[in-house]
Amino acid sequence: MWARRNAMGILVASLISATGLCGILAGTAAMAETLVIAAQRTPEGVDSDVLKPGNQEIVVQVYEGLMRYGRLIDKNGDEVLDSSRIEGHFAERADVSADGKTIKLKLRSGVKSAFGNELTAEDVVWTYNKSMFQKRTGFFIIQLSNIVSVTATGTYEVTYTLSAPSANFLTNMTHYTQTAYDSTEAKKHATADDPFATNWLDKNTCGFGAYHLQSVTPNEQAIFIANPNYFLGKPAFDRIVYRAVPSSSSRALLIRSGQAQWVENLSIPQIEDLSRDPKLTIVRHIHRAPASLDMNTRFKPFDDVRVRQAFAYAIDQDGINKAVFFGQGTVAKTPVLPGIDGSTDEFFPYAQDIGKAKQLLTSAGYPDGVDVELLYADINGWEEPLAIQAANQYKAANIRVTPKRITPSEFRARGAVSRRDMAFFASEDGPIVLDAVYAMFIFARTDSVVNRGAYSTPRMDALIDEARRTLDRTHRIGLMRDAQKLWLEDAPWVMTAYPPVYEVMPKGITGYVYYPDGHERWFDLKRK
Repeated sequence: MWARRNAMGILVASLISATGLCGILAGTAAMAETLVIAAQRTPEGVDSDVLKPGNQEIVVQVYEGLMRYGRLIDKNGDEVLDSSRIEGHFAERADVSADGKTIKLKLRSGVKSAFGNELTAEDVVWTYNKSMFQKRTGFFIIQLSNIVSVTATGTYEVTYTLSAPSANFLTNMTHYTQTAYDSTEAKKHATADDPFATNWLDKNTCGFGAYHLQSVTPNEQAIFIANPNYFLGKPAFDRIVYRAVPSSSSRALLIRSGQAQWVENLSIPQIEDLSRDPKLTIVRHIHRAPASLDMNTRFKPFDDVRVRQAFAYAIDQDGINKAVFFGQGTVAKTPVLPGIDGSTDEFFPYAQDIGKAKQLLTSAGYPDGVDVELLYADINGWEEPLAIQAANQYKAANIRVTPKRITPSEFRARGAVSRRDMAFFASEDGPIVLDAVYAMFIFARTDSVVNRGAYSTPRMDALIDEARRTLDRTHRIGLMRDAQKLWLEDAPWVMTAYPPVYEVMPKGITGYVYYPDGHERWFDLKRK
C-alpha cells in the first residue's frame, strides 16, 4: 500500500512539473481562501452575450440574473433549486400589470460591482441595449420574453414593456444575460466604432456578481477574485485559480491528489475510478441536453424528411448509451429535458428498425444508401465516441459515415446564425432555464441563435409564439406537446441519450447546488 501511494505521489509531482502547475497549485492549494479548479481550457472570451468555448463556465460567476430560483431541501437532505418559485436577486420584486404587458422591477439599493459603482436602472437599460446591439444570447432571451422596450422609471425602477403577456418572463430573468453590467465602468472603454465596449468586455468583466476577472493567460490560467462589495456577503473563497489542464487524466490525478479542489469534464471510467476514493464526493445529475446528431435541412440529403427519419430509425439508442455512456445516460425520447413541466416522450417512434431505414432511403431516391461526413468537436468528451459508434451502426442501413473532428472555435463559428453551414454534426443543445417553451424556442424556432441546423417550419414557429404569449398553463403545455410531436416527425436530430453529469469534489468542500446550466456557483462552495 505504501508503494502504491508513493508511486501516485511521484506521478502527480511529475505531472505538476510537466504542466507548469508547481508554482500555482502547490503554492495556492494550501491557502484556505483559494479554490483551484482543473479546467479543460481557459475561457476564449468573457462577454456573457457571446458564447465561446470555456465561456459559460465562468460568466455565471460574474453576471447573475435579476431574479433567481428559490431553494428547498430535497428528500436526501440536499439543497436544490425550486423551479416553481422565482424570487428576487438584484431585483427585490416584480410588479405585473393586469394585462401582463407591463412589468416593473424594483432593484435593490446598495448593490455594487467590484469597481465600487452602485447598480441602478440605467445599468439594466444599458445592458438591454447592449444585447439588442449584439443580437446574440441576450437578444434571444429578450425575444423569448416578448420584450419590446426597457426604460428607467426611477433610480432603482426598471419598466419592461411587452408585446404580449409572457408566462416565463420571471423565469427568463434568472438567466445570466438578463442582468446588469456596470455601465459606468464599461462606458470608459467604449469607442465610436464600439459603443458598448464589446472588445473590452470580451477580455474583462464588470458585473455585480460574486466574482470578478483579475487576469487571463490564454491556454494557461484565469484568476478570479471575490467582489469585495458583493451584496450577499463575502464568499468563502477569495480567489479562484482556473487552470487549463487539457488532459482529462491529468485533471483526474489533480483532484485525487488534492492539488485541485474542483475538476471539470472527466470521462465516465475516470469517474468510476475516483468513486472508490474515500476522500472524494461525487454527485450525479442528468444533463440538460441530449447528445444528438443534428441534420441541416438546407443541405442534401437532409432536405428530405424521409432521409432524416431513416437516420433516426437506423440508430440503436440503448447500444449508444451502453457504448458511449456506459449505460449511465438516459435514453432520449424528447428534446425537452424530462422533468420539465410539459416534457413528454409519448410521441417517440424511433425504435431501431434497419429495414424501415432502408425503405425510407429508397423512397427518397437513395436505394444504394448515402455517403455523409459527420463533424464533431471536443467540447464534450462523448463526441468522438458517439461519432465512431454512430458510424459503425449506420453501416447496416447503407449509410456510410465519415467522422471528422473540428475545433470548438470552428464549431461555434460554423453554427452561428450568419453561417450554419454544417450539414451533419454531433451537438448538444438544451435549456438552462427550466421551461418547455424556452427549450423548444432555443433549437426549434427559425431565428433562434442555438438553431445550428437551420430547422425552420412556420407551424413550429406558430406553436412556440402562441405558447410564449399565453398565460394559461394548460394551453401552453398542450402547445408544447404539439411542438414535440412535430419535432419528432420532422426529425432534425437523431437523439441518443441524455448524458450523465458528474461533479467531483473533496469531502472538505460543501455547499454545492446543481444549476440547469450544469455549472457550479463558486459563491455556494465552502470549505469545512
